[in-house]
Amino acid sequence: MYSNRSVSTQKRTCPLLSVQPVRGLLDEKFQIAVTNLPPNQKVTLHSLHQSDDKDFWEAFGHYVSDEHGSVTGFKDESLGGTYDGTEPMGLLWSMRPIPGSRHGLRIRKRDIFRPMEVRISVYNGHLSQGFSHQAPLATSVTERWYVAPGVKRVNIREKEIRGTLFLPPGSGPYPGVLDLWGVGGDFVEYRSALLASHGFASMALEYLTPEDLSLEDTDASYFEKAYQILNNHPMVKKDHLAVLGLSLGSAITLSMASYSKVIKPQCCVCISGSHLMPVEKSLSELFELMKSHADKLCVNEDNQVILRNLILSLPCQSAKVDVGRIKCPLLLVNGDDDQNFPAVESAEDMAMMMDKAGNRHLLEILTYPDTGHLIEPPYSPHFRATKYKLQWTKERIVMLWGGQTKPHAYAQEDAWKKILAFLWQHLSAP
Repeated sequence: MYSNRSVSTQKRTCPLLSVQPVRGLLDEKFQIAVTNLPPNQKVTLHSLHQSDDKDFWEAFGHYVSDEHGSVTGFKDESLGGTYDGTEPMGLLWSMRPIPGSRHGLRIRKRDIFRPMEVRISVYNGHLSQGFSHQAPLATSVTERWYVAPGVKRVNIREKEIRGTLFLPPGSGPYPGVLDLWGVGGDFVEYRSALLASHGFASMALEYLTPEDLSLEDTDASYFEKAYQILNNHPMVKKDHLAVLGLSLGSAITLSMASYSKVIKPQCCVCISGSHLMPVEKSLSELFELMKSHADKLCVNEDNQVILRNLILSLPCQSAKVDVGRIKCPLLLVNGDDDQNFPAVESAEDMAMMMDKAGNRHLLEILTYPDTGHLIEPPYSPHFRATKYKLQWTKERIVMLWGGQTKPHAYAQEDAWKKILAFLWQHLSAP
């Protein structure tokens, strides 16, 4: 017996989520598109990443599908979430720890031969929490790599020097970059790996935690030996080297470029640095000096430590790095909300010193509004304050780096492009 129930002949469709490219370099943009949605449907795009430290990070944006039932991340506006506006990469740079996570986290890639895997999902409605308890309409996984195919990693264990050299694909030789990080924690290689992916032989130098080296022995000669190792490597274009430093690495870069008879780079890049911390002898002496001025550390209402006032108080006005001696092009990259280093004030003073010395034409300054200390490669999440171990006391604190998420993200993207262009400009000569 037949019932009078009507049977729908309308074709059922499921939402489709596309993330392209599925695999790409960390500094490469991706495009997200959702199709087969009902017109004018509210949806949430959500990203989820588990860091090498096993912590989960997420970001999300609220969208409304168009008359065709589509959402495209590169042209549609997010109406709310961890970012708003037309932000194709907002699902990366606005990431934050999921609710209930440990306090003061920071993402630092440790195994650069494993990609940063990001799960992109689309959910029905405008959600702001409880994503793990909801079933997504569609999901896709994208891989963000710090190394391009063919990049080689070489351990440097020569004399007392410890570091990692990354070589681009091909036969070389390549222009070289000596890459100096700051005092933010364990030795990391990801910026050098990314630089090699753009054609530079980049050596990340380990200068704070070598197994068989004390801080008393880490002086100018250590950096000079590292520079010579890089310059003499058969895959490196001799005398086509740059030095790139962040934070303390920038202070070291300025000291070496000003005083060393061995380190003669074709250009230098200093990110969030200062010339008020001259590395004249050993790093141990510098840290002892900072320890003696620890009373100048400030703490805000959230118990986050502000370091910049301590550096400004150091009795180095007569001993600050004489940047008037620098003979190569110098790029300074700073954020005007840097709460860790007085980078902007230092840049202004350096400009006056170099103007007086007659080498101001070598100096280029990039200053970004509402940007903090940790200016990382593009689309890296913004870390305004994170856990930190003071090098001179070994005390565990929460350090305030500064910056606001969206302008900081813009600064990271713009600065990286200009850093790469600056390096190529000055290292590509025959």
